[in-house]
Amino acid sequence: MKSNFLRNVIVTFVVLTLLLMGWTWLSLNWTYSEGERAGYVQKLSKKGWLCKTWEGELALVTMPGAIPEKFTFTVPDDATARRVNALAGERVVLQYQQHKFIPTSCFGDTEYFVVDANKVREANAPTVPLPNSPQLTR
Repeated sequence: MKSNFLRNVIVTFVVLTLLLMGWTWLSLNWTYSEGERAGYVQKLSKKGWLCKTWEGELALVTMPGAIPEKFTFTVPDDATARRVNALAGERVVLQYQQHKFIPTSCFGDTEYFVVDANKVREANAPTVPLPNSPQLTR
């Protein structure tokens, strides 16, 4: 009776561990959404007690004088964090992937994972007109 109970406990533990590992893998490899955010990197720091992750804030400024909205993000690797840090003080575009339902904060405090960062082009640089814009309909 005792060995049967112990076997059931071990099997249950193994099954739950495998389910948690599968859930973690799925949540980190399946992207809920992808997008870009433009603004100024306000903060980027590596923090955490056990699992150190790069966490940052982007100040989203729509027009001069407006109160900026904050976009919090996680940078999963050191190379991308160095790229984001090198663009500090510049207006940047961050490409991100959103991962939902990650079971632990060991991979990051937010669900937005930055995968690339680029400097915003200057205002006098030539731009491509948007579809349905007056420039295309003339």
